[in-house]
Amino acid sequence: MFVRNITPTSGFLLTGFSDNRELQILHAWLFLVTYLLGSAGNFIIITITTLDPQLQSPMYYFLKHLSLLDLSSLSVTVPQYIYNSLEGSGYVSYTQCMLQVFFFTAFAWGEVAILTVMSYDRYVAICLPLHYEVIMSLRKCIWAVAAVWVSGGISGTLYTATTFSIRFCRAKIIPQFFCDVPQLLKLSCSNDYLIVIGVAGFLSAVGFTCFIGIVLSYVHIFSTVFKMPSAEGRSKVFSTCLPHLFVVSLFLSTGSCSYLNPTSDSPTALDFLFSIFYTVLSPTLNPVIYSLRNETIKSGVRKLLLNTKFTG
Repeated sequence: MFVRNITPTSGFLLTGFSDNRELQILHAWLFLVTYLLGSAGNFIIITITTLDPQLQSPMYYFLKHLSLLDLSSLSVTVPQYIYNSLEGSGYVSYTQCMLQVFFFTAFAWGEVAILTVMSYDRYVAICLPLHYEVIMSLRKCIWAVAAVWVSGGISGTLYTATTFSIRFCRAKIIPQFFCDVPQLLKLSCSNDYLIVIGVAGFLSAVGFTCFIGIVLSYVHIFSTVFKMPSAEGRSKVFSTCLPHLFVVSLFLSTGSCSYLNPTSDSPTALDFLFSIFYTVLSPTLNPVIYSLRNETIKSGVRKLLLNTKFTG
């Protein structure tokens, strides 16, 4: 943890993972390497889904926006932690913390929304293939993505406005590597946080509805897949659906465990691990997961890395 003799009055103190200077520097370098890898992977996905004519279907259009959200989410928390670790200071100003809460909440909610849209896209493609072009038309895809970004902005605004309307009466020390809302609520010594709980409950209910939608989509998808007579057809479906299902499971399970667990003044290693998974590892691994079994994406990556011209 970062140790300071003076409690910040105009900002917050992020304790990080360790008060050992050597470990702080090691963590900074590990996070830097992870950030560069995650940024490069997501940037590659964004580039090839923009330039490659073979990757212009709704599925890859949504994947591009998932990568945009992942890249943005990584940039909200990781660079600040790297800077604080190298400087040996966990201090963040009130404004920095507020912006971090806003953007992280907005991008995290956007990710839930885009994953829901992607699962519906796969459901229509596999269960209603004859109606796919009508249901997932370009105009509807654009509107869906616009709704994803707007809903993220609304959730970020609601969460930030209510969180920073409370009075922080306790020492402004956050046992985390970023401004985590549950930890911020522990700094309140009044009932001001109840309105934040209300907003969180509302967003959680909507998020749970998204989760149910994803589950129902995959119940129908797998029901249809197992009825396919062709092993090659089943393999092709699994190559596009399993990566998405893994990404959904990783992000929602680790995020839920982190936010549903009671907050503690001394988080355990497991608490930190959960927070690292959904804030850092999930957006870093997503490009790799989507590329492993998808030959079209791997072909686009090869073209980009070999500086080959994109053709239809």
